[in-house]
Amino acid sequence: MSSAKRRADNEPAYVLHTYPYKETSLIVEAFTRRYGRVALLARGARRPRSAMRGVLLSFHPLRLGWSGSAELGTLMSAEWAGALHHLEGRGLMCGFYLNELLLRLLPRDDPHEALFDVYGETLARLSVAMDFAAVLRGFEKRMLAELGYAPLLEHDADSRPIDPRRRYLYEPERGPVAVQAGRSGDVSGNLTVSGQTLLDVAADDYGREETREEARGLMRALITERLHGQELHTRTVLRDLNDF
Repeated sequence: MSSAKRRADNEPAYVLHTYPYKETSLIVEAFTRRYGRVALLARGARRPRSAMRGVLLSFHPLRLGWSGSAELGTLMSAEWAGALHHLEGRGLMCGFYLNELLLRLLPRDDPHEALFDVYGETLARLSVAMDFAAVLRGFEKRMLAELGYAPLLEHDADSRPIDPRRRYLYEPERGPVAVQAGRSGDVSGNLTVSGQTLLDVAADDYGREETREEARGLMRALITERLHGQELHTRTVLRDLNDF
């Protein structure tokens, strides 16, 4: 997978993003099961009669074939591999948010087969208009874990079990640190969460309103840490729509 030249056939994939290249071609950023995120040149894909023109769609399971260098392969084939995940409204924006997360955080040519499967499952959940915020939190948590940044949720930074009755200052590089008794809310402007929220997130339980609110802030802080302060465009739109 790390060789300079390679060939892939019938590789399960999703299109994350496309952008024009020269007059008739596209650069395709794809998330594939065995190769991770790859960049592919789709020659002539913008021509009206191109067989690929109506296939290279986001949120659609595909089978791709390509050859060439690891930096930029040449797309040879693209076929549908299942039903389109029909996303609309906020669900569609959530899908674009997932794609932007993967584009920003997933290194090229770094396979994450489990994350690929979770991505497909998450699209399916978004397509049936479930609790969008809970779906996003679950994906964010799994993505961070797959990339080696799993949030510490059931034990504090000193390996003590989380107390659901206490509040914790969450330090991205260390984990939760218990706040001294009698202090609540933000500590010096830093993020604090309840122990119950941490345990709820660990269990993917977003039934409590407080958990939903604090989990959103927690995941936002952890992802921002990995982005080195860069803002996600889709996050801004989602926040304006419904403060996801």
